[in-house]
Amino acid sequence: MSTYQWRKSSFSANSSNCINVAVEWRKSSYSADAGNCVNVAASDRAVLLRESDDPDVILSTTPASLRAFIRGAKAGDFDRVQEG
Repeated sequence: MSTYQWRKSSFSANSSNCINVAVEWRKSSYSADAGNCVNVAASDRAVLLRESDDPDVILSTTPASLRAFIRGAKAGDFDRVQEG
């Protein structure tokens, strides 16, 4: 199920002449019917991620950075916690 949310463009700064853009949020297929879902929205410039429990906190990244993170997670690069 998709839902749209209007957001002020980051290029508008504090101007009163701002641009609003619609973001289409999609629930991750891995979330199933759980209440703690990951929502994803994408454009040509950014991938947005948010937790359904706290939708006002949004992580923004580039598609390339997200791909690198996912590759690293699958490879086990983050399995060991570093101390110090």
